[in-house]
Amino acid sequence: MAKEQSKFFHLHLISDATGETLTSVAKAAVVQYSEVRAIQHVHPLVRTRKQLDRVLQEIESAPGIVLYTIVNTELASELSVACQELNVPCVPILQGIMKVFESYLGAPSKPTVGGQHVLDAEYFRRIDALNFTMIHDDGQQPDDLDRADIVIVGISRTSKTPTSIYLAQRGYKTANVPLVPEIPVPSQLEKVKKAFVVGLIASPERISHVRRNRVLALADRELKDYVDHENIEEEIALSRRLCSRNRWPVIDVTRRSIEETAAAILQLYQDRTDADA
Repeated sequence: MAKEQSKFFHLHLISDATGETLTSVAKAAVVQYSEVRAIQHVHPLVRTRKQLDRVLQEIESAPGIVLYTIVNTELASELSVACQELNVPCVPILQGIMKVFESYLGAPSKPTVGGQHVLDAEYFRRIDALNFTMIHDDGQQPDDLDRADIVIVGISRTSKTPTSIYLAQRGYKTANVPLVPEIPVPSQLEKVKKAFVVGLIASPERISHVRRNRVLALADRELKDYVDHENIEEEIALSRRLCSRNRWPVIDVTRRSIEETAAAILQLYQDRTDADA
């Protein structure tokens, strides 16, 4: 294959667990090559020779880069040898990291299949956070906003819900409250003492564009004020004034992904936590 001319490549992600770790690593690498499209083949729960044989057949029919996390040393060795024979790169993504750990800690690891998904206290904390976040989406149940770790406020189409869900997956109970023109802000919001409140804004151009797509998707042509540029500017100004009055930080999400917005929120949250300690 002429790599210089290829516009796509196959990427095989092989795991004896869910493949979540591999997917995250692959995403971080693939995004560095925007001109080439990765065709991902995710192979989770590969724990037997028969399952590995099926995966190898797929690799043979669509050769490409192979990344894997397999605890069973025999299966891992068989995969490595097979990839050598097929002349495709094969990378055990955790091997180098584990060697550093073993060297520094002076003890070998005790491999556990899917060990990152053990049903421990952290796992149940994330589930609890997700339940809380779903119940408190879009301004629901404002009476117990102070039970949240984080409260996100913002006008429509500032990515409040997806950001809240992402934070919940990290274990943070997150509520979000919409700021709607001519509708009073819930009185409970400005009485919050314990929860960390943050406002999200975006440029009028981005919000108008996203809202227009939303209106078209709903086949609703009667929402002219909703997408009007001047009205959106006023909504943003009201949002800024509310946050300024309550000394809530504001994050502009215009050029941020959900992950970047969440990271910025968590940095501010941690700064507040450290200051209160």
